[in-house]
Amino acid sequence: MDERPDDESKLTRTKARWAREGQFLTGRHGRPESDRLPPGQHLVRTWPVLDLGQTPNVPKSVWRLDFGGLVATPQSWSFADYEAQPQVDLVSDIHCVTSWSRYDNHWAGVSTRHLMETIGVSPEARFVLLTANDGYTTNMALEDFAVADALLAHSWEGEPLSLEHGGPVRLVVPHLYFWKSPKWLRRIEFSATDKPGFWEVRGYNNHGDPWTEERYS
Repeated sequence: MDERPDDESKLTRTKARWAREGQFLTGRHGRPESDRLPPGQHLVRTWPVLDLGQTPNVPKSVWRLDFGGLVATPQSWSFADYEAQPQVDLVSDIHCVTSWSRYDNHWAGVSTRHLMETIGVSPEARFVLLTANDGYTTNMALEDFAVADALLAHSWEGEPLSLEHGGPVRLVVPHLYFWKSPKWLRRIEFSATDKPGFWEVRGYNNHGDPWTEERYS
């Protein structure tokens, strides 16, 4: 699917305004070892749904995930290929830039470290560029993508990811604000150069560390 996000959606306009105004910033910097909840965040029990107004429905029978750029073996996985990879079960907290956090999320999927080993990421690669089936894009440094608890998730709390939360497969990089963990993954590209994504060019921080309140640029 090649649909592009709606640049004029109400959510896009609102979140761009938050970036201009510094919404939710407290100026406090917490530390993970002393405070589990990052500054400016509040806990929720549900999992709020946020997107760009599109919910792409890509059945598992036709779903593909492409890997390219600076890799030894560019690949395109079907869902069967994805399921054939070693699976991991991980638990992590998630933190959304809109100020909510949710503790102890149980995920199942394929670790990003396994993916990198399988496709042979080049030593020249420094960044990861991510594209979703709704046209959404985001970026991160390779070392953030490769942390031990990052994964390409297909399940949450023992059930397949719902469509609204990014099924059949989404990225989960829990140590960054959750806009860095795109739903409905379509392509992962490894690059020597960085390329800011949808929110990064609209006033949001290029890194996105919740503990230092890297909400905005």
